[in-house]
Amino acid sequence: MHYIEVENLNKSFTVRKKREKGRLTREKTVIHALQDVSFHIDEEELTGYIGPNGAGKSTSVKILSGILTPDSGKATVGGLTPWTERKKHVENIGVVFGQRMQLWWDVPILDSYRLLKDIYKIDKNDFENRLEELTDALDLKELLATPLRLMSLGQRMRAELCGSLLHSPKLLFLDEPTIGLDAVSKLKLREFLQKENKEKGTTILLTTHDMEDIAALCNRVMVLGHGKKLFDGQLPDLLSRYDTQRTIHVRYDTAPDFSSLPESCTLQKEGDNYIITYAPAELPTAEIIARLQQAGRMQEMTAQSQNIDHLIARMYREMDL
Repeated sequence: MHYIEVENLNKSFTVRKKREKGRLTREKTVIHALQDVSFHIDEEELTGYIGPNGAGKSTSVKILSGILTPDSGKATVGGLTPWTERKKHVENIGVVFGQRMQLWWDVPILDSYRLLKDIYKIDKNDFENRLEELTDALDLKELLATPLRLMSLGQRMRAELCGSLLHSPKLLFLDEPTIGLDAVSKLKLREFLQKENKEKGTTILLTTHDMEDIAALCNRVMVLGHGKKLFDGQLPDLLSRYDTQRTIHVRYDTAPDFSSLPESCTLQKEGDNYIITYAPAELPTAEIIARLQQAGRMQEMTAQSQNIDHLIARMYREMDL
């Protein structure tokens, strides 16, 4: 039995149409947030869950965390149905929903953590050891006496993550965990999540628009669009469908002769650099490098794949998302 089992999950919302100029409207429309979505996740997996805004990611996570009830379908987490066995279910999960804060706004975060200790009935020694571990890993020790309202967005996200992990949940739902973080803090947080996953065995479902987070943390990725699951597999397999071009930057000692390059290649010149774009499916990389070497005496050469965000943007366009 898989740790998370989702079978034919459906959820719709009825919303009133926007008011037209000068008159009210009573017309309503139905939004199908989830349509027959099925998947499973094993224990200790770290899975990426991606898709454009409105794809249904947050709806499915809210169902799995017990906040929403589906219209139809089944879902279990650790053998429990989240929306019918919510009290028992929430003992084993941690949730960080973007900028929706669970910590109290006007009190020092240490006070919030102590309250969470009582809510989750955490043993005093376990609480102190876990708090020490988390505040050290998330660089929060100097902020324990600071109210949430006085923190930057990045600090608040780290404080929220700490609060969600105090009771050592088996499952962690993360929504945009690196939002507002600088490059150094992002790297540290990614290292922490990898350690939490591998050493603590925490199952993590990561929802984000930051594809660098997905590439750094997740081997498996699921793509949701228009409420439907469109892909479930390894990230390299997904990217290979849309990573159809490569770029090579070359600088020569003397003017090169590019007559051996096929017409399918595009050639640009920027200062002393030549930029060649080609499709590896049509012309293998080894062959184009050999032709570029024949073109003249090289000073420097750099090969680049497409930016991962550009690849995902192209994927969304081609999937009409």
